[in-house]
Amino acid sequence: MSQTKEGAGRHAHHARLIERGKGVAALPAAVAHPCDELSLCAAVEAAEHGLIEPILVGPRERVERLAAQHRIPLAGLRLVDVPHSHAAAARAVELVRAGEASILVKGSLHTDELMTEVLRKDTGLRTGRRVSQVFVMDVPAYPKPLFVTDAAVHIFPTLEDKVDICRNVIDLAHDLGIARPKVAILSAVETVSSKIPSTIDAAALCKMADRKQITGALLDGPLAMDNALDPRAARAKGIESPVAGEADVLLAPDLEAGNMVAKLLSFLGGAEAAGIVLGARVPIVLTSRSDGVAARLASAAVAVLLAHARRSLRA
Repeated sequence: MSQTKEGAGRHAHHARLIERGKGVAALPAAVAHPCDELSLCAAVEAAEHGLIEPILVGPRERVERLAAQHRIPLAGLRLVDVPHSHAAAARAVELVRAGEASILVKGSLHTDELMTEVLRKDTGLRTGRRVSQVFVMDVPAYPKPLFVTDAAVHIFPTLEDKVDICRNVIDLAHDLGIARPKVAILSAVETVSSKIPSTIDAAALCKMADRKQITGALLDGPLAMDNALDPRAARAKGIESPVAGEADVLLAPDLEAGNMVAKLLSFLGGAEAAGIVLGARVPIVLTSRSDGVAARLASAAVAVLLAHARRSLRA
């Protein structure tokens, strides 16, 4: 039933991530409300690729009817029956808290439904760090994976939020084998101006990196999108920086900007986006409802690699 062969050569970065994910042990994953063809098919394909052992959490009759309609095999998969999407989100989080699942996967429910349960103080998956979202993007025109953050959780992040957003994405880059990621802190301009608050935040983050409050990466900002990604644009504007023109990470000023960057890269640049939420007890696969199976597989692979890396650190 594989739907992932087409375009695999175009998205070679994600193909390599999936192969790496297949090289480690599959982990149990609670899939919250897999009640459309894409989310259910992706969970089953991820199992067939040896990435996860899905625990399907949703209305049993609806999931089984959907599987029969689209000829999606469910034999051998655990199905936890709940009445609706809200209950699916809550039960999936419970499975993680009980140690029955090492990964949480968003199915065909709204992001807010899932994240509300994740962020509950007493019954959620909070840690001492703020959660944040990252798109690991495979852009055909860019020579390496590109991380875009945060495009789904923090609407108007404060400076303190951005510190954790930055730390989370740096940790993820390390876990995926990038020893010293280059973080471009985006704004509309390259100069610091009191009229554009995101430039002040960018300058503060860079100074925090200088003072070792943020470690493990090279930071620069404010940088506009062109000189973050294109060395010629950086040179034309006289920017001398080890980050400019070679960014691994684009740290957006707010959710609107991050979401627009990711979707423009996807829909006009032919990019594929693997979505994940960091800073919780376990990796959370958070894809868009419009994402295809290939992007969802890449997201699962990132989550599996991240979970194994974190286990190794605790061992």
